[in-house]
Amino acid sequence: MPNAQCPFSNQEQRQCYSCPILEKGNNLVGETVFFSVVIPTYNRQPILEKCLRALEVQKFSLPTAIAGYEIVLVDDGSTDSTLEWLAAHKEEFPHVRCFEQDHKGPAAARNLGVEQARGDTIIFIDSDLVVLENFLQSHADALVQGQKKLGSDRFFTYGAVINTCNFDNPTAEPYKVTDFSAAFFATGNVAIPKHWLEKAGLFDTSFQLYGWEDLELGVRLKNLGLQLIKCPAAVGYHWHPAFNLEQIPNLIDKEIQRGRMGVLFYQKHPTWEVRMMIQMTWLHRLLWGILSLNGSLNERTMAPFLQWLINLGKPQLALEIARIFLNWYNVKGVYEAYAQLEARG
Repeated sequence: MPNAQCPFSNQEQRQCYSCPILEKGNNLVGETVFFSVVIPTYNRQPILEKCLRALEVQKFSLPTAIAGYEIVLVDDGSTDSTLEWLAAHKEEFPHVRCFEQDHKGPAAARNLGVEQARGDTIIFIDSDLVVLENFLQSHADALVQGQKKLGSDRFFTYGAVINTCNFDNPTAEPYKVTDFSAAFFATGNVAIPKHWLEKAGLFDTSFQLYGWEDLELGVRLKNLGLQLIKCPAAVGYHWHPAFNLEQIPNLIDKEIQRGRMGVLFYQKHPTWEVRMMIQMTWLHRLLWGILSLNGSLNERTMAPFLQWLINLGKPQLALEIARIFLNWYNVKGVYEAYAQLEARG
């Protein structure tokens, strides 16, 4: 339930903001959409500020009419100054409605956001994503075009996500080969009719550790016959701090968690496709075993080389090389979790 102390929780009326609407006399011409941008956040105040400010300066153009939009922010039990900052700056964010919950993870936070959303179309982004000024308009155009092409709304639009460690100017980062994603449904930048989320059953909150809750929902959406329509014009810049060696223990822990949640994913959908996604195949075990020399190339033995790359100003390259042992931890985590599951019968 929303917390009454949240600085934005009293905004109860659906508003139509200053967006262009196609009209001929008093008759609406073409399609309209009201967006609810659902954002879970946890201890990310500095980048959240940039995220929200980018969403408040959206620009709209013909031909697709946007009746309005809201930002449904769900604080997942932050312990930093997120809520205090929001309270002090609430006049800057007329589109924001904020809700609080105890720390339950992103699946529960997104579910709360969808439940509280007033829009007919949900856009999911993360709180460390900074979008361009045409972000909403681009999703709206793609939704209308998809409707005309398919003759139904049995689809969702998936925007581009560019990873960056440039905090001062995140949108300056160019697209890189490593930004490519083959995911069917990922909540970093996606727009979908709300009723399909409700029909699919929203996110499974048993995914309480890191990873897979969005892709698991994607399997259920695919089973309902939904299609993916890419929307490269709706660009979001996913900020993360530049890689350094101090991050490695946390990254390893995330890979182990992802392995455990991958087995939960496979329990729900025991298919070869899911096995490939979670890296629970002999191919992945062989690949990362060979590349890591059966674990000999690890966070300790590779530290000097990674630090050398970081000192050269190439932290992203260092991170990509570190994925050799990070993926090995993930594969081991998958098989260990699966062995424990089988042992329990």
